[in-house]
Amino acid sequence: MKLTRLRGFQDYLGADARALGMVEDCARAMAYRHALNEIRIPALERIELYERSSGETSDVVQKQLYRVPRASDSPGESDQALRPEGTPGVIRAYLEAGLDRGDPEQRFFYCGPMFRYERPQKGRLRQFNQFGVEIFGRADAACDAELIIMIDEFRRALGLEVRFEVNSLGDGQCRPAFRAALLEWGRAHHAELCADCHQRLEHNPLRLLDCKTDAALAQSAPSGGDYLCAPCRAHFATVERLLGVAGVPYVVNPRLVRGLDYYTRTTFEVISSAVGAQSASVAGGRYDGLVEALGGAAVAGTGFAIGVERTALALAADRHAAGGAPDAAIIAIGEAAIASAIELARELRAGGLRIELLSPDRAVKASFRRADRIGARHALILGDDELRAGVVLMRDLRASAQATLPRGEVAAALAAARG
Repeated sequence: MKLTRLRGFQDYLGADARALGMVEDCARAMAYRHALNEIRIPALERIELYERSSGETSDVVQKQLYRVPRASDSPGESDQALRPEGTPGVIRAYLEAGLDRGDPEQRFFYCGPMFRYERPQKGRLRQFNQFGVEIFGRADAACDAELIIMIDEFRRALGLEVRFEVNSLGDGQCRPAFRAALLEWGRAHHAELCADCHQRLEHNPLRLLDCKTDAALAQSAPSGGDYLCAPCRAHFATVERLLGVAGVPYVVNPRLVRGLDYYTRTTFEVISSAVGAQSASVAGGRYDGLVEALGGAAVAGTGFAIGVERTALALAADRHAAGGAPDAAIIAIGEAAIASAIELARELRAGGLRIELLSPDRAVKASFRRADRIGARHALILGDDELRAGVVLMRDLRASAQATLPRGEVAAALAAARG
């Protein structure tokens, strides 16, 4: 039998892996600037964690969990699941450390693989990576705005063109009236709803707005903004005002409810038209009741998750970013040049340049073919003549032009060419 990867799982090689790393590195830099602390959580958790957080009627629990039977030597253990998202596990760790009562205001980020059993397509895999941010102990609208501003900094650093969509779902005071209105609307349109929405109708009618099949029909559904209480209306108005102050472009999408049961008040998504059908590359919102629902104190919470693969797809589509072709390939000709080439490569890498030192066993023509294949912008040639003169022959592989430079000027020339 030929051994191949499982359906919905992906290998990443070379430029594809570099693109994922570029997204993660940029997100980590963003987290550092915003004084977030890293948290690492297990990939395997009790199923009850997701039933109580994501909601027993959510697609995550009903359709997408990778369930793992308990170990035979642990009869008292419940069944487990590979994590489909990061937020519940972060909250579980937060509670287990006693932070909800001892030091509730915390700012975390995490990065790692998630697992969902669903139909694979572009931008949707059964194993995917998320970079997430969770902030606890902040109920203020400024915190919601900070998260969206944080994402705007991230997308600007990567040079991505995206659209921010925001909405407010209300809270425990005003959302019941909105829910009742949606329930009444759904019952009146029952014959027009898809099979999935028939199941959602009685358990979580807000999910009717989240359905792709019935998207056109949902345009006639009640709008949550019409049901917001005064505090929720003021909270959302503050979020909008602060986004305006920060210069973050956004649109209000009253149909944006997200696919999980725990969201309250502010929700948001970042949409990239470059990704295709799975266009949301970042999503998040406020979940003030979730910490308490999982057994903790009444601590506010809010956060978001970046889809690393989807962002890398958007990056590649927006900027054809292979994510790290070498600035130069070094070709050493002759035994004496090898040591000098190693020293030159080390100097250039220390200056932040990406350098590949080619095998000295290759013929010169074969070395140029290799440099072209890896996408190097320049080739740097060192031979006996160059060593004696203290220079480097620098060939622009795109322009088919070359120049002889003093060795000390090579780094500046490569940096200038990079732009």
